Amino acid sequence: MSAEERPLHYGGFWVRFAAFWLDFLVWSPLVAVLFLASQSYRLFSFYYLVPGTLMGLFYNVYLVRRFGGTPGKLIMGLRIRKVSGETVGYREALLRYVPDFLFGLLMSVAVIPPLFQMTDAEYHALSFMERQKHLEALAPNWYKPVQIANHVWIWSEFIVLLTNRRRRALHDFIAGTVVVYNQRPNQAMHPTALPRTASLSDD
Repeated sequence: MSAEERPLHYGGFWVRFAAFWLDFLVWSPLVAVLFLASQSYRLFSFYYLVPGTLMGLFYNVYLVRRFGGTPGKLIMGLRIRKVSGETVGYREALLRYVPDFLFGLLMSVAVIPPLFQMTDAEYHALSFMERQKHLEALAPNWYKPVQIANHVWIWSEFIVLLTNRRRRALHDFIAGTVVVYNQRPNQAMHPTALPRTASLSDD
């Protein structure tokens, strides 16, 4: 029986939460380097915008299309599938990432003009938190609504994930995907995951 024909056993909240933190650990060395670079070079965020965008697309779109998930999900034995059980394509992988991609891009773009309004001396005279507040104060008027919308999106993701039978987050509904175990999970190993087999009409 092929992967597409096997019953789908949906990954629950906790196993997906663990996968999220594993992905964070994968990114953490790079995040540390980027943080140090941004503290040393005023325009680093401007120069890194395009490379950072491409890296995000590679990690969240290409790897999902190629391997069926990010490293965190693969380590936890999860795969991203279409609701039919078929392997996801670039369309589904991109649609899953689009909301986070747009919010991140808009907020990054918003604080770049203020960087050009500061001198190196002003930039380095501020602590990290003071600098962030200063950049946000100088950002365009649409920055704050986008920031609020991003927070609403994040919390909505959690609420939707916890309140439907197939444990689909909002981005799963947008892309037409589910997160499933690659093989039937061992209940002893995943006591809190509560995977379940459901009909395709189940939400």
